[in-house]
Amino acid sequence: MEAQKEALQRIISTLANKNDEIQNFIDTLNHTLKGVQANSSNVIAELDEEFDGLYSILDEMKESMTNSIKQEQAHKSQELQNQLSQCSNALENSEELLEFAARSLDIKDPEEFSKAARQIKDRVTMASAFRISLKPKVSDNMTHLMVDFSQERQMLQALKFLPVPKAPEIDPVECLVADNAVTIVWRMPEEDNKIDHFVLEYRKTNFDGLPRVKDETCWELIDYIKGTEYTLSGLKFDSKYMNFRVRACNKAVAGEYSDPVTLETKALVFNLDNTSSHLNLKVEDSYVEWDPTGGKGQENKIKGKENKGSGQITVLKNNTSGTPSPKRTSVSSRSPSIRGSRDRFTGESYTVLGDTAIESGQHYWEVRAQKDCKSYSVGVAYKNLGKFDQLGKTNTSWCIHVNNWLQTTFAAKHNNKAKALDMTVPDRIGVYCDFDGGQLSFYNASSKQLLYTFKTKFTQPLLPGFMVWCGGLALTTGLQVPSAVKMLQKSENGLSGSASSLTNVTQ
Repeated sequence: MEAQKEALQRIISTLANKNDEIQNFIDTLNHTLKGVQANSSNVIAELDEEFDGLYSILDEMKESMTNSIKQEQAHKSQELQNQLSQCSNALENSEELLEFAARSLDIKDPEEFSKAARQIKDRVTMASAFRISLKPKVSDNMTHLMVDFSQERQMLQALKFLPVPKAPEIDPVECLVADNAVTIVWRMPEEDNKIDHFVLEYRKTNFDGLPRVKDETCWELIDYIKGTEYTLSGLKFDSKYMNFRVRACNKAVAGEYSDPVTLETKALVFNLDNTSSHLNLKVEDSYVEWDPTGGKGQENKIKGKENKGSGQITVLKNNTSGTPSPKRTSVSSRSPSIRGSRDRFTGESYTVLGDTAIESGQHYWEVRAQKDCKSYSVGVAYKNLGKFDQLGKTNTSWCIHVNNWLQTTFAAKHNNKAKALDMTVPDRIGVYCDFDGGQLSFYNASSKQLLYTFKTKFTQPLLPGFMVWCGGLALTTGLQVPSAVKMLQKSENGLSGSASSLTNVTQ
């Protein structure tokens, strides 16, 4: 019966997954169908615009060339009209002179005849008929303004859609995910020397397999990539996967997208738990700051009610950690949150934990302290860390502690034991936790210098832990274990990098 139930449960799970895949494919088809309709309308509109542009150019060219012909016609007509007028005037004067000469032949008086002859000679010398050109200044030929659009007609008849680059192919084997960077490598299915650049698009997702249409973030775009690989660096891995796709572009148009590729980008992401943090800490998702006015009045009010009900007086533990105890006012800057799984830290613990438990695997996060921070600790603890407990003072917590009060001390702490660290306190501290390997290491996050390593056997889920007094801490999560840390871990395993006095197995 139990075996059949398990088999049926597997079948149900398989069917549910298959139904989910089919539904996602239906959503993709519907999205693609809408895209076809919208894009078809867009390209038709662009086609109309292009042809309207051609028509406009042809009309402009026709008008310009017609004007040229008309101007040539007007020029030649004017030249011929001017020449015609000159010739007509010359002919009229010449005919008058001819008539005068003919009449002069009938003069009998020698003196008058001689005088008339001299006049005729002078007029002939000055006559325009002998000074004008009898050749037309322009011809009636207009062949120089004729056109032959046979080549252009062939070009127009050869109009066709733009050549579109083929879709690139992403090579998942060559792609690399490391150090919060993703390198995407692709190739073209065949050589295309007209490709100008590539466009890479990516987005984060929590679903494996093909990209989904619904409930996904928008694609982010990186344009004008000249090569066939690209590295996205400085990413925060706050999702399980990332989708990638590439398209090739020539000078005119972009081609089809490549088949999308999904790469795993898993990393530990957590926030600070403000529901259990000390009232003197002002906590945001990834930032905690000392607040000397926080919660004193409300804390006393709650204690008063508890003491009134029990008839007992609660006495806080003495401060034996060496952490200075600042004066706190009775002014409350905020009311305490409603408690859930654990009590709020109180007394002089000044602690806040992460909201996500570590139960297996290798994880890494970083912490940056304010420059004027007086005292802080960074480490991990079991869930059962007491509300009065300080990090490193119990056998259920491990940390490194920095104290800048009066003089700077830097130490690794566990089970109320401390080992001084003879090195400079870094600006950023990297925390590496290998739950299964029983290892907790601290690094200079910038240089990846190993600061200290605890070796133990973790028997309960761990929570990242932080203590801060007179200052603030900024937390960075969503980080992969850096390659440099992985290499250092391999070389440090089995070496004497950690103090045996702080190594133990806790139950």
